[in-house]
Amino acid sequence: MTVFGGWEMPVQYTGIIDEHNTVRNYAGLFDVSHMGQVFVYGKDALQFLQKIVPQDISLLKENKAVYCQLTYENGGIVDDLIIYNINKSKYLVIVNAANIEKDVNWLLENAKPFDVIIDNMSNEYSMLALQGPNAVSILENCGINIKNQPSFFTITETYINNVPVYLSRTGYTGEDGFEIITKNAAAPALWDLILSKGKSFGIKPAGLGARDTLRLEAALPLYGNDINADTTPVEAGLKWSIPLNKNCDYNGKDTIISQIQTGVQKKIVGFKMIERAIPRHGYEIYINNKKAGYVTSGGYAPTINENIGMGYIDTSFETKLDSKIQIMVRNKLYNAAIVKRPFIKKRYKIS
Repeated sequence: MTVFGGWEMPVQYTGIIDEHNTVRNYAGLFDVSHMGQVFVYGKDALQFLQKIVPQDISLLKENKAVYCQLTYENGGIVDDLIIYNINKSKYLVIVNAANIEKDVNWLLENAKPFDVIIDNMSNEYSMLALQGPNAVSILENCGINIKNQPSFFTITETYINNVPVYLSRTGYTGEDGFEIITKNAAAPALWDLILSKGKSFGIKPAGLGARDTLRLEAALPLYGNDINADTTPVEAGLKWSIPLNKNCDYNGKDTIISQIQTGVQKKIVGFKMIERAIPRHGYEIYINNKKAGYVTSGGYAPTINENIGMGYIDTSFETKLDSKIQIMVRNKLYNAAIVKRPFIKKRYKIS
């Protein structure tokens, strides 16, 4: 166990590598109740969300979800979010655990000109993540017919064993799977049910350690490591999530659009170690013996049996694929090469 974002969390149950491989090959169940659930509703809910994120929420259909960033006026990232359109005037915003208070205060500050209600229900709800290729079969074994399971980045209100839940086809592992949100009192029994019904499908509980190695292989950003207030979505390689034809104004729009059009001074890259060393957050990146950037996330990747990482490099240096870089590990430089992200093929079930 460890303290994470103000919560006491499991790092591992049977071992990080074992849990990692179980999620990749069968299924894992994560307790992610530390994540925040904030409901936004009211007459101006859509206009409010349009103001605070670069994504075009007006295109978000009912029961659909979208990944986006909550941005400051200078384009820096307050947090990264998933926003669900529950109905025409009610949205569910999932925020990172360590950022709940900061995010809610930012929402409240920005909500002043709008007819909107910010309802922070983070202390009322728990959240479980069922991830892996057998997640669909396990959920069906829990009573959710395959035909009634949501499609990728879609949410539905349903029941599991008579327990009301929000069921979404989302996750943080690069695998197919679901995130299940329910009231706190119902969560322990739901946890036990899913583990019981998933036993024949190879399910195991998984902790923070495997969650981190899985998301790193999938090159999914972690707030506080890969993205923060000093990075913009463009620098973080999230340009794909920013529509250029969103007409209305939003926090940081001038900076973000300018960076898309004219470029950035730093950019995030993925790399694999050539020499035997493990890159860690904060380690320095060198190119031709000159300091060029820093590692944001790194570690051993069990699926590909390689040491990998992500980090920011000054764009005055060469950052093409296969370019050679060096990582400073305990005062010694070790060779690495820039590679394409993600490090593994994502296996989301799109339809």
